[in-house]
Amino acid sequence: MPVGSRRAHRHRYQEVGSIDEQQRRLNADIKVPRVRLVDADGTQVGIVPLAQALRRARELDLDLVEVAPNADPPVCRIVDWGKAKYEEEQKQKAARKRQSQISVKEIKMRPKISNNDYQTKSGHVRRFLEDGAKVRASIMFRGREMTHTELGLKLLDRLADDMSDVASVEATPKVDGRNMVMVLAPNKAKARAEPDSEPDSEPETETEQG
Repeated sequence: MPVGSRRAHRHRYQEVGSIDEQQRRLNADIKVPRVRLVDADGTQVGIVPLAQALRRARELDLDLVEVAPNADPPVCRIVDWGKAKYEEEQKQKAARKRQSQISVKEIKMRPKISNNDYQTKSGHVRRFLEDGAKVRASIMFRGREMTHTELGLKLLDRLADDMSDVASVEATPKVDGRNMVMVLAPNKAKARAEPDSEPDSEPETETEQG
């Protein structure tokens, strides 16, 4: 076999250490004369007749699973298929759980907010971010205040700067109706560990009225 082909086979062969959720052919559903076999302990057995690979799987009371069907010959691994599928499902569930636990809180302020009120609101923002939540900061304009949206932009820029040690700007300030909105996302290294419980509904939005 040419050197390039051997390298290609070796590269494919070393990528079969895990079983993913894709539909796999296993045991009697595998219909090729030879396979490149990976034993249950990860040992690379090499190219063997399909019958030999099936016999080895039966001896171990495990399954022969085709993990690289496009290889020549296809790569098969001896695994506990039920256990492999369960572990993959658990990984996917954990990933969905982490994603669903990212809540969004909301803070609303007026463009001419007093310094004391700003300190209170920014304290809430910091607490939300440190708890791992995103924060939707809204500046509410009334009447002629819409002609001075730069005041809202200045306020949101101040908030982003004050929170720069715990968060980054996920969505830059933009006008939405009579509001100007910015979204802050917590820095992963600063966010606290997420709770173990999985929420039953969409991420909640908590509003701090000003």
